Amino acid sequence: MIGLRSLFRLFALCALVGSAAAQVQVSLQVARRSFVAGESVPVTVSITNLSGQDLNFQGSKGAGWIDFTVTSSRGVPMSPFGDPAFGSMKVPLGQTMARSFDLRRLFSLTQRGDYSVYAVIRLPGQNRDGFMSNRVAFTLDSALPYWTQRIGVSGQSGREMRVLSYNNGSKNMLYSQVVDLKTGSPLQTHQLGEYLSFAKPSVTIDKKQVMHVLYLTGPTVWTHARISSDGAILGGELHKAPGGGNPVLMTAQDGSVQVGNSIVYDPKAEAEARSKVRKASDRPTAVYN
Repeated sequence: MIGLRSLFRLFALCALVGSAAAQVQVSLQVARRSFVAGESVPVTVSITNLSGQDLNFQGSKGAGWIDFTVTSSRGVPMSPFGDPAFGSMKVPLGQTMARSFDLRRLFSLTQRGDYSVYAVIRLPGQNRDGFMSNRVAFTLDSALPYWTQRIGVSGQSGREMRVLSYNNGSKNMLYSQVVDLKTGSPLQTHQLGEYLSFAKPSVTIDKKQVMHVLYLTGPTVWTHARISSDGAILGGELHKAPGGGNPVLMTAQDGSVQVGNSIVYDPKAEAEARSKVRKASDRPTAVYN
């Protein structure tokens, strides 16, 4: 039988826990529930301050103000790369502030499987206890290689540049990936976007070891993407064929690559031009004497 003193302690503990939980509310959201293994896994952590005062979250030596726990489908927590510094974050009284993080930079998310993640944030002085977010599940899947080519990088190990194809259940998506051949691990993996599969994407590498990808993204619109040997996205443009046929990647004698049989397409400029064209119903009525 529980004594009166023990009951008082239990009630006090429950009140303390309830008060702490009410001070700060933490919510975690994942950008998508399905990713290709090796690509960025963005999460957003939202903090609501109900404590009665402004809160400043900042890390100290050896202890950060936010930690993530990523668990595999086998229930095994993953080890982070280290103790990254996230800078400070101020949440004014009664407000909700959000911060985005990339789990791929914190954990080795290169193997396909099911995972879950939650975050714990701590105020200065809190070493172990903190405020825990909800747990969110996500999946890492593998993509099919559409195109690969190995290159040599001066002063570094060789690399393999890849274009991957992935169907997420409703759309065909293209990804770029650069793999370090020494470790076998992807350096960077990026989603290029949706493509229409009835026209095959074109891929080539120029003299500067930049990978060019040209793929159909709409009935008459093509995307030209450029990816460096480090895996970084260098940019891209939209193209349309002015006449018949399709745009093509063309390699010049100097090793540079351009898009041929095309004109650069700017949908924003086209929409603005259309908005300036007055409809027949908008024209003033003619007056005859």
